[in-house]
Amino acid sequence: MKVGLYFGTFNPIHNGHLTIANHLAEHSDLDQIWFVVTPLSPFKKKSSLLDNYHRLEMVYLATKEYDKLKPSDIEFGLKQPNYTIDTLTYLFEKFPNHHFSLIMGEDNLKSFHKWKNYELILENHSIYVYPRLSEGKIETQFNNHPKVIKVDAPIMEISSTFIRNEIKEGKNIRPMLPENVWHFIDEMNFYK
Repeated sequence: MKVGLYFGTFNPIHNGHLTIANHLAEHSDLDQIWFVVTPLSPFKKKSSLLDNYHRLEMVYLATKEYDKLKPSDIEFGLKQPNYTIDTLTYLFEKFPNHHFSLIMGEDNLKSFHKWKNYELILENHSIYVYPRLSEGKIETQFNNHPKVIKVDAPIMEISSTFIRNEIKEGKNIRPMLPENVWHFIDEMNFYK
């Protein structure tokens, strides 16, 4: 089975994440997309993060009606801060018959050379890269790499940061979130 790993804090997951993941599930050779909820990214401050299990619950709520989209808490048991190479090694041991690829935005590809063991990741895994409008045309050392697959996915410029800020300001952001995720956030009084 070919699985695309879509890493993120998903704080919260929104319709942009779902649109990109579903597009890849329907228009690539990937059989499933796993939303890997990151407990603590080496590049993000922990203070603005909701509890791991609340974010996992939102991903579950957002994906439960999609056969090819799955929530994953695989990183919750790994030491923190966690690096992608460690997760990939763990997944390979746990699911030896699966082939794992990464999914990332063009903006992340720009700094991919700074990732721990990035050469090893590229040696063993493909990377599906979706476009980001705000970045314009990005030139990186990976542009013509055989393992880097540019995907003609819809350009989604919704950010979790924007959503959190809008909620804090008391704005209605309901159209940007899956309905059941919006209800969960509202019910739990998150981000206020």
